[in-house]
Amino acid sequence: MSSVSTDGHYDLVVVGSGLAGLFAALKAREHGASVLVITKGAIDEGSTKYAQGGIAVALGADDSPADHLRDTIDAGAGLVDEEAARILCFEAPDRVDDLVQWGVPFDRVDGAITLGREAAHSASRIVHAGGDATGREIELTLSALAQREVTVLDHTLATRIVVEDGRATGVETFTSTNRERHAFGAGNVVLATGGAGQMYRTTTNPAVSTGDGVALAYAAGAEIMDMEFTQFHPTALVLPGEPVFLISEAVRGEGAKLYATDGVRFMDKYDARLELAPRDIVTRAEHAEMARTGADHVLLDITDRGADWLAARFPQIYARCLEAGLDMARDRTPVSPAAHYTMGGVRTNTWGETTVAGLFAVGEVACTGVHGANRLASNSLLETMVFAQRMVERLFDAGVGAGAPPARSADALTLLPALGDHAIPSSADEVRELMWDQVGIIRTGPGLRDAAVRLARWWGGMPEPISREGYELRSILTCARLAAEAALRREESRGAHYREDFPDTLDAWRRHLVFREPDARIQADIAGRREGVA
Repeated sequence: MSSVSTDGHYDLVVVGSGLAGLFAALKAREHGASVLVITKGAIDEGSTKYAQGGIAVALGADDSPADHLRDTIDAGAGLVDEEAARILCFEAPDRVDDLVQWGVPFDRVDGAITLGREAAHSASRIVHAGGDATGREIELTLSALAQREVTVLDHTLATRIVVEDGRATGVETFTSTNRERHAFGAGNVVLATGGAGQMYRTTTNPAVSTGDGVALAYAAGAEIMDMEFTQFHPTALVLPGEPVFLISEAVRGEGAKLYATDGVRFMDKYDARLELAPRDIVTRAEHAEMARTGADHVLLDITDRGADWLAARFPQIYARCLEAGLDMARDRTPVSPAAHYTMGGVRTNTWGETTVAGLFAVGEVACTGVHGANRLASNSLLETMVFAQRMVERLFDAGVGAGAPPARSADALTLLPALGDHAIPSSADEVRELMWDQVGIIRTGPGLRDAAVRLARWWGGMPEPISREGYELRSILTCARLAAEAALRREESRGAHYREDFPDTLDAWRRHLVFREPDARIQADIAGRREGVA
């Protein structure tokens, strides 16, 4: 064993305790592996338990995995990796069956799992549990199992992936409750830390979604892909002084309509699919209508449904709106866009392997290319299970061939040099405001250039972290830099990435942008593009 292991060695060290991490941990235990799960909050804290809509899976008589695949590719705006998407859609029924076997109580009618409809799906194929509490039901079920089956360290941050001779061999940690530092050796390391929604001012993501896995992987030399593509959800309840609350896609799937504050139903001006158009289209339509009316929101109307029906189908959403003084059965609900899902992340193949041997990534932290430039609703929870299962098969199933990990990209990019003028952001909120204003729903070249340089200056002034807040700020800054510089380089509009100065989608840009640790030649090229930017 290498010198890394001062506090123990495990076959698998999993960083993150959402569905991706717990699914991988439980599947690895089924193969007899020793597993350590490291989570920086409580075991059940993370994006999974906030997922309302459900899981996309073709189970209906009028549906098929091929139809699901077609919808996934269509939503991804030309950048979906078809092999990954095919795996996702065709393996979906087996992974949902895994959850059933573990005891997840999916909603049923007469014994059959009920199927809901969501935007950009051509059929009803969304399975849900507890109405709009799908993520909570899954997280409660799996976290209870995990605490019996694997070793869990909560309130513990992974601060560094240890790489020796080109291979990940362990994880260094910081425990926020007692400020202790430890190191754990690992046969393999799995990043399952979720997305980076907290790099934006307004987000549906929980406070823990600070992009830690992407930052850890980038520092370890792994490649990062597609960070310009952040999905903004069109319907979030954003009230002064209150946490942002997601109003599920499924509400529109059940017939809710969108109106501007002047009473105009507007989606027919933007897309023939109306409220069921892909999220990027609906979000930009709302942005345009808010600009037209001068309001900070639009209105979601499902008042043709009764209170009893709403309380049964959307118990969490209906109750939260009532707490805010809004009765969805009588009132139109004010909604506005919010950062929701990070399509980009640590570049992997369809087995969860990164470009660093021994380092894997699954779930929202990973980028298989399955979502392309715009994720299809309810494919996210599904993705975590499908590729976590395949990762475990790769590691522990003797019947699965060894294969080759993803090759390093010959044309990988690097970030701007850390500009050493010792400027630092006053807080993470300053980074979030910059990202919302200049790397948000509508982007421009000057805004992106300014953001990239300011972020590089802040990075240059960052001291070594000594607290959870410091580590999270470092993660947010890393992800923000990757997102801003990727968006600056992509001189077109595609999916969730919209450039006002390059509004067309171009065949020449039907490719991925990959970043890797600095290279002097690329640095000089990027630096030349910021001339004249303050």
